[in-house]
This record gives sequence, structure tokens and C-alpha cells, in this order.
Amino acid sequence: MSTDNPDLPDAVRASWHRFADTYEPLRGELYRYCRHLTRSPWDAEDLAQDTMSRAFAALGRMGSAPPNPRAWLFRVASNLWLDHVRRPRLSIEPAPTTSSQPIELRDAAGTLLVQLAPQERAAVVLKDAFGFSLEEVAGILRTTVGAVKAALHRGRGKLLAPEVDAGRAPARGVVDAFCAAFNARDIERLTALLLDMATVEVVGATASYGTDETRNQMLRGMLFGSERLANAATQGGIEARFVGGALPTPPRAETRIYRGEAIALLWYAHQDGEHVRAINRFEVDGDRVVHMQNYFFTPDLIAEVCTELGISSRPNGYRWWLSREGCP
Repeated sequence: MSTDNPDLPDAVRASWHRFADTYEPLRGELYRYCRHLTRSPWDAEDLAQDTMSRAFAALGRMGSAPPNPRAWLFRVASNLWLDHVRRPRLSIEPAPTTSSQPIELRDAAGTLLVQLAPQERAAVVLKDAFGFSLEEVAGILRTTVGAVKAALHRGRGKLLAPEVDAGRAPARGVVDAFCAAFNARDIERLTALLLDMATVEVVGATASYGTDETRNQMLRGMLFGSERLANAATQGGIEARFVGGALPTPPRAETRIYRGEAIALLWYAHQDGEHVRAINRFEVDGDRVVHMQNYFFTPDLIAEVCTELGISSRPNGYRWWLSREGCP
């Protein structure tokens, strides 16, 4: 018996959109919570994306909606992170000593917690940074109020400098080559930088594996999507309120070093000048790209990276599915 159901993707998308109506307003807080737990904006965005996906799947198995969506979403994030750090091959290690000044986070007390047991770190962040009650923290972490009090007593007052993800950093030459091809609007040169089975991903939206037409469409979208961005009020793509004076001029790519890693900033033209609206990150093998991530629908990550670099940015929101029919 065939299990094919051509209407299933549309039904799942519709359910996801209804889910986002409730949980998307919490997305900024969720990112900040994940940022306190993890050691980099990239890991925080990954954890936030995984949390939303896990929460969506879990909600479909529940008999009724959670009475406190905020606490429940934070519980899902806590469980994912605790499961991750408790795996035998993983451990939380102290950040390496560095002569550079710690980068102060702007939100929710602006600190990460130093060498603590995972549950202690989560307890301090939930209570001190996000204002949950002792009872709510105990519920989120599936423990007792007494255990939460003990964790708070042990954990408060310790700080941790952000970690540089040096192991990920690609050779700058690869990123420079990408930016040069991007600014020349040369799709063939861009494609030539990718391994045949390279993955191109718009984080939180879609991904393409290998040499298929979808990958070329995604690259063209990065190169020339500014026209649709500028006309989002009538063409869809993002919420019209995020257009912010964007012009249809194709974006400009620039290599920057961020926390020891070469990344590509995509500068978009606006009526009041250029602002970064997307960031590309790369995994490489030699002089070819294995995995490219385009951070466009990730406003929290873009804001943090650009603030640390001291440059201007504009958000695109989280919603990538808006169509012409969804526009006023």
C-alpha cells in the first residue's frame, strides 16, 4: 500500500505557521537563553533552531497546549542542551586564557557562566537572567526547589569569557575567493568553489545537497534576492515591516574575521546607506567549500555578530515562507 500523500507537506507547513504564531514572539528570548548556555552565537542559533523543531514535534504528541509557553519552550531548550553536554564524549572545559578583553553580552546580565555543572549553569541563567521563579526553574530543569537553591548558591558570581571557535576557521583565501566571485555576480565561479556534494543552507529555511538546480537557485537568491527584498510588500519573501528602506541593488560581500574565523558579510544597499542583512559561514576542505550556511532569517545572531564587529545591520525577521498571497 502506498503511503504517498502529496498534500502532507502543505499540511505540515500550515501547522508550522500556526505554531510560529504562538512561539515566534519568544524567539529572541530563546536565542539569548541559548547564548548563555553555549559559547558562541553559532551554537546558540543551532540550539534555538533545534529547540523550535523539537517543540513543534513534541506539541503534536501532547493532549493539550502547555499553559506557560515560555517556560515550556525554555524547558525544551534546557533538555536538549543538558542531553548534549552529558554525552560521554563531551565535556564543558574552561575557556582558554587570552589577552583580549572578554566580549560583554548586551542582554540578560551579559555573562556566560564559568566551569559549572550543566544544571547549575542553566539554573543561574534561568533565575538571574530571565527572571523565572524558583518553582518555574525547578519545573524547567525537572528538579526540586531545594536543588535549584543549591545550584544558585554555588553558581552565582562566576563569569566566563567567550570561546574562540578556532577549529572551525577556514582559510581566509577561500572566503576572499567567494566574496570576489559574489561581487562579480559570477555564478559559475561561485559554483566552482563548492565541492560536488557540498551543502548550501539557508539556516532555518532550506538546504540543498550536491549539484542540483536547487543549489544554483539558492546561490542566485543570495546574489539577486535584493530586488524581492526591496519589494517585499507586494512580492512576499519577508514581512514588509522589515524592508527598512532596502534598495534592489545586489548586495556586496566582504570578508571579516570574527572570533578568529573568516566569514562573509553581505551588505545590502538602503536609502540611508549599507547595512548587513546576512552572514555566510563556511566549512572547507582544502580550497573548496564543503558546507556553506547563509544566516538571513536569524535576526538575533546577525545583531550580535554585527554589534561585536561594530557595524550596522538590519533584521529580516524569522519568517521565510511569506508568499505574494500573504501580502496586503
